[in-house]
Amino acid sequence: MALVGPPNAGKTTFFNQLTGLRQKVANYPGVTVEKHVGRVEVDDTRVELLDLPGVNGFSGRSLDERVTMDALAGTIEGMRRPDAVVLIVDATRLETQLMLAEPVLEEGLPTLLVLNVIDEFEARNGRIDDEVLAEELGVEVVRTSARTGRGLDRVRTFLVETSRHPRWESPLGHSPAGSEAAVTLPMIDVLSARRRRIRDALQKAGYIAPAMSGLTEKLDGVFLHRVAGPLIFLAVVLLVFQAIFTWAVPLMDGVEGLIGLTGGWVAGALPQGLLRSLLVDGVWAGVGSVVVFLPQILILFFFLGILEDTGYMARAAVIADRSMERVGLQGRAFLPLLSGYACAVPAILAARTVENERDRLATIFVTPFMTCSARLPVYALLIAAFIPDRAVLGPFLGARALTLLGLYALGIAAAVGTAFLLRRTFLKGKGSDFLMELPPYRLPSMKSVLFRLWDRSWIFLKRAGTIIFTVTVVLWGLTQVPRIDGAPPTVRDSALGQAGQLIEPVIAPLGFDWRVGVGIVSSLAAREVIVGSLGTIYGVEDAGEDSFELQDALQGAMSTEAAVALLIFYVFALMCLSTTAVMKRETAGWKWPIFQFAYMLVLAYGGAWVAYRLLLLGG
Repeated sequence: MALVGPPNAGKTTFFNQLTGLRQKVANYPGVTVEKHVGRVEVDDTRVELLDLPGVNGFSGRSLDERVTMDALAGTIEGMRRPDAVVLIVDATRLETQLMLAEPVLEEGLPTLLVLNVIDEFEARNGRIDDEVLAEELGVEVVRTSARTGRGLDRVRTFLVETSRHPRWESPLGHSPAGSEAAVTLPMIDVLSARRRRIRDALQKAGYIAPAMSGLTEKLDGVFLHRVAGPLIFLAVVLLVFQAIFTWAVPLMDGVEGLIGLTGGWVAGALPQGLLRSLLVDGVWAGVGSVVVFLPQILILFFFLGILEDTGYMARAAVIADRSMERVGLQGRAFLPLLSGYACAVPAILAARTVENERDRLATIFVTPFMTCSARLPVYALLIAAFIPDRAVLGPFLGARALTLLGLYALGIAAAVGTAFLLRRTFLKGKGSDFLMELPPYRLPSMKSVLFRLWDRSWIFLKRAGTIIFTVTVVLWGLTQVPRIDGAPPTVRDSALGQAGQLIEPVIAPLGFDWRVGVGIVSSLAAREVIVGSLGTIYGVEDAGEDSFELQDALQGAMSTEAAVALLIFYVFALMCLSTTAVMKRETAGWKWPIFQFAYMLVLAYGGAWVAYRLLLLGG
């Protein structure tokens, strides 16, 4: 059975209510769009419910629309055609959302029309005769409220009965205004036919539109105000930004402590040897480097869920679009870019909210330029070691804080410039018109938000965690060979050290030696790994970004010019294979990830070289 409906109709809440945790997530074959499949069990009958992407029509302009059309037609490889359709629409917006009814009915599948959010429809004095509407459209109609569970039993009954006794033919299959008209008439004429028929059906059903919510009008008067709107939007952005960094700290410390505790237990339970080193230094370090960011992921998607369910997300996208369209990005791109300050992996996942494929690719491409939290340990270590702690604006701004702000600003400038360049070269094309039907403000469904957190967390751990785990184990293995009389080699003589020496001629023009090369190679697993790598190379125990011993070691081995060049390098370079892996999944191939990695590496090398040479010339 397929679940179809427009965006913001409560379809996800509806799906979660019916399936609970009996659901799984995967990608459609050959595309980046996710499919959610859940089980609905009633008595001795089990029904597979497929949640198709939210669409407003079947024009085929977006990837979501093409996937939905192909799924209903049964033309997706490896997937059978659904036996029936549950079409869910927002009852408070029937005039526009019922436009999806006719193209769905034209597929000729048994269909149940669900008027969702019916409690709000009735509370605002909306009226409609369900029986007449059902007769006019030729489908069964049921009233539901996915948030409270009202009417879901009738939906379950439809699913079970249809699975046992398939019966139904499209009432429009032989109609002159059906699929044949859609082929011969221009799209705008088809829409005008359809709109007229929907109005006639609603009129015969005694439809009275619900009164406009006074709260929605008042809130939009503030949130969409030319002055107050952007200020509130900025406050919301800052709140999310601050929460990602501050609220997550205790949870991250707790997760890190748990990983350290379990790692210590494993280390104490095993004798010295290769297995112990593999499990503690490889497995536990690799898993911990991913899991420690999970609290930030949870907080990010908690805010995304709240903003979307309340209806503010649509308003924020409208406000952001006014500025972002100038550089070739769409308003929906602002939250993925914002979340990139925590981690690029969930930020790239969040870019799915951008409907236009070119805009989505541009958003994904520039997201890693946002200064993620993994860069902060690198910045903190080098700034503390090489930038003097002197005042710039008295007690309000110091040289170190100004340097950190400059690095953030440099990343933003690179993202803006790259987006501008992409939309005029490789992703050249007319940007999609930013049209969005603003839903009414509603209280969020915490159950739906929690389902979303579970879903996103699992995807993050499964996709990113396995990659970092594998790379970290491989890097550990490189420090263990070649064995010398059965003992591991020194770092310089290990395969990893030899790799650093191999690339030393390439990085020498930037002021880097082989030790920095080892740090760069090791940080491919995760950027912050370079701190521990440099600590190991310089023989510093308990190395961290606030380690004075490691700072002294770096000052004796690197020049200030080289340190600044290394900072610039990490602003631009995509030293994160988990990000590359996720981008590969989101773009359905290696073309864009390889191009992204190479582009950012060239930019990083060029920027570091220019900074190093200018500082040398300036003395």
